[in-house]
Amino acid sequence: MSSTENVIQRGKLLVHIAENGHSFELDCDEDTLVESVQQYLESLSGIRLNDQLILYLDLKLEPQQPLSAYKLPSDDREVFLFNRAKMRTNSTPPSPEEPEVAENYHLDPPPPSSSHDPHPLDEASDPALKALPSYERQFRYHYQLGDAIYRRTLMKYEASERISRKHRVQEKALEIARGNLDHFYKMILQNYTDFVRCYSQQQRAHSNLLVNFGRDLERLRSIKLLPLLQSGDRKCLSDFVKEDNLRKMVDDCSNSHRQFESKVGEFKQEFGELKRSTECLFSSKASILGRDLERTVKEHQHHINEQKSIMQALSKDVGLVKKLVDDCLTSQLSNSLRPHDAVSALGPMYEGHDKSYIPKMQACERAISNLLTFCKNKKSEMNTFVHKYMQKIAYIQYTIKEIRNKFSLFTEALKRQNDQFDHLKVIRGIGPAYRACLAEIVRRKSSMKLYMGMAGHLAEKLASKREVEIRRREEFLKVHSSYIPRDILASMGLYDTPNTCDVNIAPFDANLLDIDVSDIDRFAPEHLVGLSFKKGVEETSESGNDFIEASELVEIAGTSKIEVENAKLKAELASTIALLCSFSPEVEFESLDDSKVGDLLKNATEKTAEALRLKDEHEKHLLSMLKTKHLQCESYEKRIKELEQRLSDQYTLEVKLNKDESTGKTGDSKSEIFSPMDEASYGSNTHLDSSMPDEKDEKEAMVASSSGDYMPEKSFPAKTGGGGGGDVVELQSLVAEKTNEVNEMEIKLREAMDEIARLGNELEISRNLLDESQMNCAHLENCLHEAREEAQTHLCAADRKASEYTALPQSLATCANENSDDGVAEFRECVRVLAEKVGVLTRQRAELIERYTKAEASHEELTKELNEKKELINTLYVKLQSEKQVNKEKISFSRLELHEIAAFVLNNVSGHYEAINRNSAHSHYFLSSESVALFADHLPNRPTYIVGQIVHIERQTVKSSPVRPGSNPYGLPGGVGCEYFVVTVAMLPDTTIHSPTVAS
Repeated sequence: MSSTENVIQRGKLLVHIAENGHSFELDCDEDTLVESVQQYLESLSGIRLNDQLILYLDLKLEPQQPLSAYKLPSDDREVFLFNRAKMRTNSTPPSPEEPEVAENYHLDPPPPSSSHDPHPLDEASDPALKALPSYERQFRYHYQLGDAIYRRTLMKYEASERISRKHRVQEKALEIARGNLDHFYKMILQNYTDFVRCYSQQQRAHSNLLVNFGRDLERLRSIKLLPLLQSGDRKCLSDFVKEDNLRKMVDDCSNSHRQFESKVGEFKQEFGELKRSTECLFSSKASILGRDLERTVKEHQHHINEQKSIMQALSKDVGLVKKLVDDCLTSQLSNSLRPHDAVSALGPMYEGHDKSYIPKMQACERAISNLLTFCKNKKSEMNTFVHKYMQKIAYIQYTIKEIRNKFSLFTEALKRQNDQFDHLKVIRGIGPAYRACLAEIVRRKSSMKLYMGMAGHLAEKLASKREVEIRRREEFLKVHSSYIPRDILASMGLYDTPNTCDVNIAPFDANLLDIDVSDIDRFAPEHLVGLSFKKGVEETSESGNDFIEASELVEIAGTSKIEVENAKLKAELASTIALLCSFSPEVEFESLDDSKVGDLLKNATEKTAEALRLKDEHEKHLLSMLKTKHLQCESYEKRIKELEQRLSDQYTLEVKLNKDESTGKTGDSKSEIFSPMDEASYGSNTHLDSSMPDEKDEKEAMVASSSGDYMPEKSFPAKTGGGGGGDVVELQSLVAEKTNEVNEMEIKLREAMDEIARLGNELEISRNLLDESQMNCAHLENCLHEAREEAQTHLCAADRKASEYTALPQSLATCANENSDDGVAEFRECVRVLAEKVGVLTRQRAELIERYTKAEASHEELTKELNEKKELINTLYVKLQSEKQVNKEKISFSRLELHEIAAFVLNNVSGHYEAINRNSAHSHYFLSSESVALFADHLPNRPTYIVGQIVHIERQTVKSSPVRPGSNPYGLPGGVGCEYFVVTVAMLPDTTIHSPTVAS
């Protein structure tokens, strides 16, 4: 893989062979194609190019891609090569592991001999000197023997380490293969889960359609059409469809439903087998692989270290004896060390070599040899395990591909099934559609009223803007016409005026039926819609209410705000009914995940809390209004008492003046009488006027003016003497004037009392409205509490009703400030309808809770029964498998079949092997010559019997030609036409072949 070209990035590509654990390090660059790497690996590993499967983590390396597509080569990344040929079912198992250990090298040296290795001291006369060369030869022999043992041991230990590394490589290869399979299995499992979820939803919906078909049809029969809509052949809702065609369609759908259900059941069983096989494969760990192999090899490292220390001691001893011999030859021995002393010192050293060092090294060699044998056995087991494991992976991948191909078929069948049942769904949609049409009529009528009112309001607004524009133009011309000639202004076009805007709306919706909100439940009851729905209202479009939201509570000519509010509420209620009817009944079978349910519950809780907050604010607002009214009433009462007191004082003064006419009293006393009262009245009026609300200023001004007219006359000139008659006349005229003023004051007082009575009536009406509002608020609070409890199962209804109840207090607040009683009755009717709706919802909720409890109890019973059935099926399956296994291991003694076990006994007369059979008189089974050779060729004597598994049975007949020697090879007594069978068998594992003894 090396190249002389200049490349951007070069590196080492480490490739591991999964089947045997071998590793190759290739020199390549990032532009090298994967195909080139495969070709080079073919020459190294012997695996054909078409059988190579190269994996890096979970990725498969494609031949046409360069290595850079996988960020290779890299020093910290490795790839694994798998042999597809070995993954097939009929592939040959791997051969036992035979590591390459050159045991022929480093043989033991021959024993030392003086004839082969003479020494000058061999001829010495001194026996001690003569023994030194012998010791030297023995020590050198011990060293050479130890060196040979050490080198052999080191080679075996290195071979064990290589096996351990290959073992680890194969474990990594299994992890890569397992990860690759897990990747595809998770994909197919996700597809299967999605399919089963869709199928379960559709199956429940279709089953519900089939089971409740009769009930739905009876429900349509019970609803009569409006009298204006009835005709000769249409009296009720069921007349919209042809019942005979529907019943035939129900039968067809029922048959299709059962067939598809059986097919899906078979598909589920097939996927269940795949799932069990995959989980069994993932759970099977390489327990026999010996994960402690590397640790065992490391534990034997001390044997190598021990041999190294012994070799160092032997080398030191050889050097010592060689020095002694050399010193003897050169006569350089010291006086203290004589030859006899040297020989006596070498004796124990020799004993240590012969009895300690050499046996220890041989023992270390034997331990390492045993380690090598252990590693070879583990490696062979690992090869076999990898072979079988990869075959299982290949089979599972093949099954996954088949199931993946079936997904498209079942998905298409699921779609066709849904299309077939779409025709049956019509019977479910007739009732909601009819109710929605009636609600749409009510909505259009209310919307038309709002639309016409808004058009009139818009025309008035445009007319007022036109008048403002005309006045502005006139003022402009008035200012500038004195400077600019009129013809110039006319040429500039400044004398033009805006045209009037005529808002004309052609009559529309004239053919609508004359029905109201209350008629919807009478002609189309709510049970036509079916069960309550689980789909959130926030997911639906609110575009239908855009026009209603845009129409504010504006003053429309001839229409009060309460009528506009009633029309708006009717339109909203009708729009809500039509929206609920537009939901598909199958929505109730949709499953929501936990996160979506949590979000819906959170939204419902927030909206409920917002509705309660608005209710509390509205309640505080009503209380503040009531408090203000109380303050106004108290101020009115105080003012009335003051006026009564002043009138009483004036009346007392008038009576007193009438009594004093005869006595001729002067005006001084009158002034003394009048002045304190007038001053107090003036002071009290001033204080009261400053504390009264602004809306009563005119009445107070009237009373103040009357008292002010009276104030200037608080004193009269004091005259005595003869002018008393004129003073009396003047006083009488003054009294008459004051009497007239008192009469006028009484009239004004009566008017004020009438006004107070009218205000009291209005206050009473306001109190009644407040009480009704408080009752409605309490009712709203109860309904909102029920909606909060129902939010978990009926999110749509709780959300919508909360919004309706939120709008209701606002309408009540508007009604509290209105003086007109025209729309009160209609508004009360709307409230009554809403109360009836709440009652219906409460009853439906109770029914649904009861049905849910019963369904949950039945579901628990069915689940328990299903678990018992599963346990029974598992028990029967295990029993069946054990019976099959037992039947497979039995020897057949009747009619022989393929793959059965048969026993053949040697016939000493004819020399043939004949099967042990109950029908031996009629059926003759003989063992073929190939099978006899398979069992007996490697044995010194032919076995007495042979047991094997039948792989082939050939039926033959004794021919009619007596001349031919092979016409009756087994000497059957039946003669011509007699049938016999030649059986070929294979060896059974762990079969012991018995051969006859010499005596026999």
